[in-house]
Amino acid sequence: MPAKRNPLNLNPLQLKTLTLLQALAALPDAKPGEAEGSVLLTSLPDPHGDHFHLGDAIVAAKDATGLRNPAVWTALERKGLVKTQFPESATLLAAGRDYDTGLKDAILHHASH
Repeated sequence: MPAKRNPLNLNPLQLKTLTLLQALAALPDAKPGEAEGSVLLTSLPDPHGDHFHLGDAIVAAKDATGLRNPAVWTALERKGLVKTQFPESATLLAAGRDYDTGLKDAILHHASH
């Protein structure tokens, strides 16, 4: 039997936020966290207009509302995906880094040039 898609039953906002945290963790300036396989995230992107840049990707601001929502961070922490010090920083745990949200290609837009 194939693995269940979204086994932690994250809602759409939680999935989008986790996808963005995973992308932040993959940037070259990301720092390792204290726990094995974790990544410390100390700065969140600020939108300008209707989007923001995340490495070489562009993200619509409407897909990032969870980055400033403490309830989303609390839910992700409760499910064992992040350890949060909202709004200052978060540690993306290995379980969060490896969780397949299925949204990477949908919300991280890359230029074709």
